[in-house]
Amino acid sequence: MVFCGAPGWYHGRGVSLGAPSEGGVVVTTDRELYERRPLFEVTKELVAVAQGLEKADLVLRNVRLLNVNTAEIQEGLDVAVRAGRIAYVGRADHTIGPDTIVVDGEGKVLVPGFLDGHIHVESSMVTVREYARVVVPHGTTGIFMDPHEIANVLGMEGVRFMVDDGRDVPLNVWATMPSCVPAVPGFEDGGAQFGPAEVTEAMSWEGIAGLGELMNFPGVLMGSDHAHGEIEATLRAGKPVTGHYSMPDIDRGLNAYIASGVSSCHESTRKEDALARMRLGMYAMMREGSAWHDVKETVRSLTEEKIDARFGLLVSDDAHPDTLLSLGHMDHIVRRAIEEGLDPIRAVQMVTINTAQCFGMAHEIGSISPGKFADMVLLSDLARVAVDRVFYNGRLVAEKGEMAVAIAPSVVPGWARETVRLARPLSEADMKIDAPEGASSVRVRVMEIIEAHVGTYSRQMELPVVDGAVPASVERDVAKMAVFERHRATGTRGLGFVTGFGLQGGAVASTVAHDAHNLMVVGTDDADMALAANVLAEEGGGMIAVRDGQVLALLPLPLAGLMSDEPARTVAASVEALDRAWKELGCSLHAPFMTMALLPLACLPELRLTNRGLVDTVAFRFTDLFV
Repeated sequence: MVFCGAPGWYHGRGVSLGAPSEGGVVVTTDRELYERRPLFEVTKELVAVAQGLEKADLVLRNVRLLNVNTAEIQEGLDVAVRAGRIAYVGRADHTIGPDTIVVDGEGKVLVPGFLDGHIHVESSMVTVREYARVVVPHGTTGIFMDPHEIANVLGMEGVRFMVDDGRDVPLNVWATMPSCVPAVPGFEDGGAQFGPAEVTEAMSWEGIAGLGELMNFPGVLMGSDHAHGEIEATLRAGKPVTGHYSMPDIDRGLNAYIASGVSSCHESTRKEDALARMRLGMYAMMREGSAWHDVKETVRSLTEEKIDARFGLLVSDDAHPDTLLSLGHMDHIVRRAIEEGLDPIRAVQMVTINTAQCFGMAHEIGSISPGKFADMVLLSDLARVAVDRVFYNGRLVAEKGEMAVAIAPSVVPGWARETVRLARPLSEADMKIDAPEGASSVRVRVMEIIEAHVGTYSRQMELPVVDGAVPASVERDVAKMAVFERHRATGTRGLGFVTGFGLQGGAVASTVAHDAHNLMVVGTDDADMALAANVLAEEGGGMIAVRDGQVLALLPLPLAGLMSDEPARTVAASVEALDRAWKELGCSLHAPFMTMALLPLACLPELRLTNRGLVDTVAFRFTDLFV
């Protein structure tokens, strides 16, 4: 897909419908699937088809239309399509000609294509093209991705790669320009630095739909020229600023954050968080990913208060490939909301028209209305969100959970590989935490993880000193953690402790370490920690689990240390092997690697560790490991 000028104007090449067949439609390869003609080019055609003066390319007959405009289900309707757009909704006999493809909807529910308003594709650990191959059969026809993971490693070229990789696939791929590279300036070292100048440049690029999650909310609240300069550049371009406000203050702080121009936020974890945002006119993105299961709590803002849901969105944020393959994408999240008591019509609105309005694109997407893109999903069961067929640009692209069109693999440039650069190979000594001289025990600050949540607790624990150093304690469930700068081989490192993983031995390591994505190691044995780190450096990044000098599981992620160019099923199998290895090491958490990946993120409460040291993220200052 190519973005041309104002939001929603596209052109390209690809696949189109061929001749009708007994099974419905035949898909043949040509240049039409990805052609998105601007509305002003096709107004005469659409008007003529609506009046029966010209004939439709496609007619879906006998559907139950879930009308997101009016929150109702209309029985026995047809939808006529011309030039990739909807021309008519009603009884469409007058739009059918000898060359019109006619598909019998068999009374199934027709909904607009699902939209994910906040997603980091890199967290799926596959390329954008492979991601499209996985999510389209689940009814997803558009995503608003924030590629700030790869931006923190490869800078502007990384963002361009992700945008380019999303062209010419049967999925609308819009990007928000990463705003926080690094996430919180001064607290970590990444591979790039963005500011107002970079944001200004990106706002003119094809495919950029707004500003990515503004995690530097302290900068916004303190009047930082850097943060407000990025906001200004985005608002001048007439595009939305997406947010990340993870503090419990939903009074003065939240009001101030919204007043700056930030229009959405995905960091609600409580009913009160989501309710406060919606009451202040901010889009509350309710998240359900592989590790963050916030819908159960946040959707209560709608099911219990019975308020208007227009400012509610459902998003995934981060989803591993095994989650996408086993549970689904937006279909799964809509299903979860329904399971928690949300009316199915409102749930569908929260992944269609609400999302389109959030990004100022409801004139093109988000509803099945005349003039809009013909991106539609047939559901065989609304309550179960059972996806039967998916249409993109008025063409069948997926059926019964499988793609109906081919997607060419991504082409990964050489400069996007071999991005793990350490000053030297690491040793046991690099994992050693020296105690204050003469101490027999020490009181230390420890990060306590919270399963299925992004936050941590800051705890204080008394640990013994052995031979002048502070070791991990398996008995007390205290593991060591180390973060090594890996972009410019500076040799900087941070050391600390974490509790909650339940590790009984060994070590785990990852170059997926939000958001600077330095090399992170957690373990109970210094030798295993060094081995895990060095193997990942040799592989160009990834995730690994080791014990007693042996590699238990390894997932190489050579693309920026974040993604693989292998098929999703191959990556998912490696993720499952890693999960089994975690359990061998004693950890029973759900998606532990994803939980670990957030431990260096210095914009989330309460205690974090970066390559520069331990960060108190409530006071936003460095703090000592020893109390």
